[in-house]
Amino acid sequence: MSLRPVMITCDSIDPLPLGRWWAEQTGGEVIAENDGWFSVVQLSSGPRLAFQKVADPTPGKNRVHLDLEADGDLDDEAARLVASGAERLDEQTMGDFRWIVMADPDGNVFCISGAH
Repeated sequence: MSLRPVMITCDSIDPLPLGRWWAEQTGGEVIAENDGWFSVVQLSSGPRLAFQKVADPTPGKNRVHLDLEADGDLDDEAARLVASGAERLDEQTMGDFRWIVMADPDGNVFCISGAH
């Protein structure tokens, strides 16, 4: 018996625009919006992303986050994300591997990097 990830769900105080933002950033498509309570984004591959309405956002740093691989130049991708409403939080390197820590418009932390 085994499990496979089919959806990664984030809490949000306003899930519909956040789901649309993530669809735009990843080239995905919003496939469901449930009366303002839930938004599901179908990606071209991998699990779906979902955003569910909560009364209060989770305080502090989220314990689960997305790691996304940029197709092109990492700094150009970070600038594009910032121009669309994300915030650049930090940059890290480990040997030759570099990644940038970002936050989406709702404050959810995610990382972008070059090829793994």
